[in-house]
Amino acid sequence: MPKLSAGLLLYRVVDDVVEVLLAHPGGPFWARRDDGAWSVPKGEYAAEDDPWAAAQREFTEELGAPPPDGPRLALAPVRQSGGKVVTAFAVRGDFDVATARSNTFEIEWPKGSGMLKEFPEIDRVAWFPVAVARQKLLAGQRPLLDELMAAPHLAGHREGGDAAARLG
Repeated sequence: MPKLSAGLLLYRVVDDVVEVLLAHPGGPFWARRDDGAWSVPKGEYAAEDDPWAAAQREFTEELGAPPPDGPRLALAPVRQSGGKVVTAFAVRGDFDVATARSNTFEIEWPKGSGMLKEFPEIDRVAWFPVAVARQKLLAGQRPLLDELMAAPHLAGHREGGDAAARLG
């Protein structure tokens, strides 16, 4: 049975461009990685758990605030390269990235030192136009962007294309 993960793909429309909120994983493994390293805020859940409830819980744990209210669009589950199955829900809303406060985890660092060090699960979050998010997002999660952009209520909106993330 593959590991299951649920997440919330928060999106907004700014000047007719669809932007998505992505999270960069914390810890030493991801510290120098950028393109292909970002993720939908998500976390693991048990097969008997409700994926929507898990997605909301993980958003709150990883960003320090509850997700915005509003209708959700259930996106088709995707399988990441390691086999984990990610179920995501798209919700239109806004989030001030300056207020993000992630929970933490402990690992032995440096490896083999016997010393435990604490790291945030998420070290930063940012808004990206969908065109830029396609480069930033883990490859296994990119189909979520295709499905979001195919949603009828976003017809006519653009993916953007400027290289800089919007930080506010």
